[in-house]
Amino acid sequence: MQKTIQKILGHTYRVLSVDNALDALNTIYNENISVMLLDVSMPDIDGLEVCRTIRSLPQFVGLPIIMVTARDKAFDRVQGKMAGATEYLTKPFSPETLLEIVERYV
Repeated sequence: MQKTIQKILGHTYRVLSVDNALDALNTIYNENISVMLLDVSMPDIDGLEVCRTIRSLPQFVGLPIIMVTARDKAFDRVQGKMAGATEYLTKPFSPETLLEIVERYV
């Protein structure tokens, strides 16, 4: 999925990819991030917990977080919103949909 997102967004945006929660937190502290795409399913700490953690940090309250996941039930979307997600994008998605959502927040 990271390669697909890189391919879709990489022509227009600088895309940084990480594959775990600790690296994600390290990246938002050390890089200028405009939008975060966050998968719900991650090793060790899931994306919902990462989202809650980011939202608890005052400097990142306004950071747009787009949850990217295969979980598409209404309850899953509610969990995403309760965790602080700005948007909830379910897989599979079209390149146009991803670009449209990212452009909304950049």
